[in-house]
Amino acid sequence: MITCFIRYEIDPFKKEEFAAYSRTWGEVIPRCGADLIGYFGPHEGSATTAYGVYNVESLAAYEAYRARLLADPLGRENYAFARKERFILNENRIFLKNVSSPVGGE
Repeated sequence: MITCFIRYEIDPFKKEEFAAYSRTWGEVIPRCGADLIGYFGPHEGSATTAYGVYNVESLAAYEAYRARLLADPLGRENYAFARKERFILNENRIFLKNVSSPVGGE
């Protein structure tokens, strides 16, 4: 199992748009095959940093998931919403593996 962390830099005046975008992914991501941990928006500290976090089995599973995501009508609509509203200024992904699981864990 690997975890994808997406770090977003968002427009601080469009936090509500990012929240709407995040809620839509809350429906689409699990349907397309990833285990969504959640989307996290600014609360204290930075007004521009947000995260999306989900698990996939492997990088191969991620590629299949991305293809399903791009084919999903609501997923395509959400990407178009982000492009139109321009609330995401920068987006970076990193894939990490949990190395602190308890004995007997993954």
